[in-house]
Amino acid sequence: MKTQKQKMLAGELYIADDPELAADNRRISEWLDRYNATNTKSQPERQALLEEAFACVGEGCNIRPPFHCDYGYNISLGRGVFLNFNCCILDVVQVTIGDLTQIGSGVQIMTPDHPRDPVQRRQMLEYGRPVVIGANVWIGSGAIILPGVTIGDDAIIGAGSVVTRDIPPGATAVGNPARLRA
Repeated sequence: MKTQKQKMLAGELYIADDPELAADNRRISEWLDRYNATNTKSQPERQALLEEAFACVGEGCNIRPPFHCDYGYNISLGRGVFLNFNCCILDVVQVTIGDLTQIGSGVQIMTPDHPRDPVQRRQMLEYGRPVVIGANVWIGSGAIILPGVTIGDDAIIGAGSVVTRDIPPGATAVGNPARLRA
């Protein structure tokens, strides 16, 4: 029988109010307290902290505090990834961000989803769908990336856009919901 954490990591229905997941969240909350107090620290000092918490961190990554996430261990960053102030990654499953991607302030990347069936929602069930962001992507401030979305290499997401569907490589998408721009 799988634990709630094993179900979560597999993208299956799980209950988030679980002691093991609560302990993981406490651990990352303590880490976030340390990380978010690093405004005066150098990029290499912040990089070392990122390497403590994330699944993978490429060389030269920079996340400007404050930053927020659920667990950290589901986040993988390529080389030279930059996230500006006040980004949030809800990482109940894998979030992968490719090399040299730049993400504006206040961007939200969401992997948790909830059943459409009201009976399952009453049981406090949820699940995650991975988010993949390619290399050399630019995501404007305030954008929201919804569960299960893949954004191709070299794409641009306009500020304030809500990305509900996959975006092909090299495309520009803007608006709510984000639509491809000609």
